[in-house]
Amino acid sequence: MIATALNWGHEFGVIEARFADRTAVVDTAGRLTYAELFRKAAALGDRLLAAGVRPGEPVATFLRNSRSAVWASYGVTLSGAAETALNPGLSKADREHCLALSNARHIVTSASQADLFGGSRLTVHCVENIPEASFDPGRFPSVPLDVGGKVLFTSGTTGLAKGVVYNQNQRWLANLLLRAALPVTPRPEGRLLLMTPFSHGASLMTYAYLDHGASVCLLDGANPDIVLPIIERSEVDEMFAPPTVLSKIIAAAGGRRYSGLKTIFCGTAVLSPALYTRAREIFGPIVRVTYGKSEVFNPITVLEAGETDAWYREGGADADACVGWPASGVEIVLRRDDGTDCPTGELGEVHIRARHMMSGYLRLQGYEPMHSGEFHGTGDLGYMDSRGRLHLVGRAADVIKTGGYKVAPEEVERVLAPAVYPGEVAAVGIPSEYWGEIIVAVVERGPEEWLDKVQAAAREMTSYKRPRAYVVLDKLPRNAMAKVQRTLIRDHVLRRYYLRDGAHPQLEPREEL
Repeated sequence: MIATALNWGHEFGVIEARFADRTAVVDTAGRLTYAELFRKAAALGDRLLAAGVRPGEPVATFLRNSRSAVWASYGVTLSGAAETALNPGLSKADREHCLALSNARHIVTSASQADLFGGSRLTVHCVENIPEASFDPGRFPSVPLDVGGKVLFTSGTTGLAKGVVYNQNQRWLANLLLRAALPVTPRPEGRLLLMTPFSHGASLMTYAYLDHGASVCLLDGANPDIVLPIIERSEVDEMFAPPTVLSKIIAAAGGRRYSGLKTIFCGTAVLSPALYTRAREIFGPIVRVTYGKSEVFNPITVLEAGETDAWYREGGADADACVGWPASGVEIVLRRDDGTDCPTGELGEVHIRARHMMSGYLRLQGYEPMHSGEFHGTGDLGYMDSRGRLHLVGRAADVIKTGGYKVAPEEVERVLAPAVYPGEVAAVGIPSEYWGEIIVAVVERGPEEWLDKVQAAAREMTSYKRPRAYVVLDKLPRNAMAKVQRTLIRDHVLRRYYLRDGAHPQLEPREEL
């Protein structure tokens, strides 16, 4: 008989019995064994069930990276609820928007953050007030496969965040496929370092490693003064570091070589050739690239470390963002604006279909389900090469239309990045009657004489891709997932400057009000 329900108590009971005395989670304050983790999770699951939480009901969590974030995740899952993880870096407006989308009645948070939800309709459960309880897998409910299992939120780089809903079956499948896509099976002695918010991809990696009895070290942010000594002491084997985090750690390393890491998992943004080269010099050829979206649990595509090294060594400074081959269970097609499929090598929008893809979106207007067999249009532009690998070019919404040409910001940034290191650069388009848009390069914390270096790099570019103006900012605006917000950068440029338009456009500072 085909199963129609899932019992997380039985799933987790095997793990607890097998690895009870092993270390499961480490943070800067201490350690938690598997037995301790599940006793805390059981107590939270009991509390939520006693409060009347129903199968598939959204229960919000709002916790910074810590041991508490892990056992709270397991506890919400044990209760059969849909874990609705909020990034603790969200602004008040974004936090309230996400809660309104989910319509959650309960939230699990820390005592220090509980006041953020005072006066709301939410029942607040502080992790400090959750005791331990015996973990009896049999007392937790079986939940239908088609009810809510997890709610994520898009990063909101192009507008208000959307809620991304997965049912219980999709959540279970996603964990299985993530484990299958790992380069090696995590060993009981294996140790994974995570610094990005547990509310997003870090939680998926945690489940995959703890399923095998390994341990996870959770840090609340990428502090190189903590991260580099951990690596130097060989206290971790693998590390998840998206480009923003990787760049920060490499800058602090100062060229010193660190051995001991077996894999650096890299995703969420494009890995530039310049950054890869520096990572290789510091850590060796161990960077593994994946492509993920909130709408399809990571990984969508995989480029293993050896393949990544071959790609960037072959392409050098001109290497584009190859993110590899589709992972198990994932179909990818590239489509033109008219909906027809693109042949090999032609640029189009990336569309994805997978069994573990989301059930649908939560919007302010209500729930919008995915239709059976439907592909999800990602809004990402890319192409497939002759070997079946996906190459990402940029976001369709960010494409700059200048002088009759379309230019992805990433094309500009990839060329200019070495000239501004250790700073960063973002390219945006601003309106121009003459050109349609002009390309503006905005530099964060550029080195001395950065303008001369950037302009020299730009002269090597195709003429229509060259920036027409350069602006410096102390800090590029980013969202809670550390993704650059081009809309805010564009707004900043337009507030501070006006465009002297024409064949040779110039930005002129606006007079102070």
